[in-house]
Order: sequence, then structure tokens, then C-alpha cells
Amino acid sequence: MISKALNLILSQINQYIEPVAGADEAVLGNVALNEAPDQNALKNKVILSLVNVEEESTMKNTLNFRKMGAGVNYQEPPVNLNLYLLFAAHYPLAYDTSLKRLSDVIRFFQHRKKFSINTASPLPDTLDPNDPDDIELYLTAELYTMTFEQINHLWGSLGGKQMPFVMYKFRLVMIRDRKIYGQGGIIEEIQNNLLANTDAC
Repeated sequence: MISKALNLILSQINQYIEPVAGADEAVLGNVALNEAPDQNALKNKVILSLVNVEEESTMKNTLNFRKMGAGVNYQEPPVNLNLYLLFAAHYPLAYDTSLKRLSDVIRFFQHRKKFSINTASPLPDTLDPNDPDDIELYLTAELYTMTFEQINHLWGSLGGKQMPFVMYKFRLVMIRDRKIYGQGGIIEEIQNNLLANTDAC
């Protein structure tokens, strides 16, 4: 589901940013590998990388059952995640182009903050409008501002030189296994035999 979420965002960005020579301007990749000799696909592109995954703690205590007709199915509640996505403009020989592409990304998310399968145009091949998990995919973008210390730590951990970038926090990606581990009936009536037991004593 994480991959599907990133591909959904990527497809919409590439629809928005005017391409050069007909190629997509934004690509999915590990920005830490941007200097590797076999990673030419990352050069002169906006690189979208996942740099952190965070569980949404406010949604941890959800019910583990679902009413289905006259019964109840028991399933483990889904894991709800926030994704921290780094958009790095990697144009090594054209710093002004890096800044322009960075502005394009920020302008895109200023223009559009919510993403779902119903609002995607075009719909990526990775998403299926008949898949119940894909239908529930709904993301909200929020600009994430980092301190200079956090920026230094981030690029140090990525092992590369800093390039023009912006980070966004996306809520929420729901991951779940739909397997049912138990079934039961619905309690429709409660009988209280306390008075009858007292008379018997």
C-alpha cells in the first residue's frame, strides 16, 4: 500500500509539472543513491523518496470487530501510517532548474492537498478501482518544516551532499490484512435471573 500511495502522488505531480523532452520530471527512487554510477535515471529529475514511516497514535485504539449481517467478524485493526516524503531536485549542472522544480512541487501541493483514487487523473496502473484497499486510499499532504539540525542529520544519514529539497508529511496510509480470526453472533437480549435465584435460597 505504501508503494501504491507513492505512485499515486507521483502520477499527479508528473501530470502537473511540464515535462522536458516528453519525460516525467519526477521519479520514485532512493535519493541516497543519486551519486551511484548506475543511477542515471535519478539525474536531472525530482526524486521522491520515503525517509520515515510513523504510526498515527490517535487511531491505534480501534475496534477489532465488524458487524456482518446477523453475526460479527473479528479482525485485527489496521495500522494507520504517516509517510514522510522527501522531494529532492537533482539537477547537478543547473542549480536554477533545481530551484524552479522545487517551486513547482511546492506550488503543486499548495494547489492540491488531498489525494484519492476518485480524484486521480490519470489513474496509475498500480491502482485498481475494484480493490477495496485501493478505494480506501486517501492522503492529505502537509508541509513539514525541519530545523537546521534535523536537516544536517537527514542528509548525513543519506550519505550524500544536500540538494534543494522539501519534505511533506502525508496522512494516512492504512495497511491491513483482511483475514478473519474469529466469528460470533450478536448479543440481542440479556436475561437477568438474579431475582429467581434469590427466591430459591
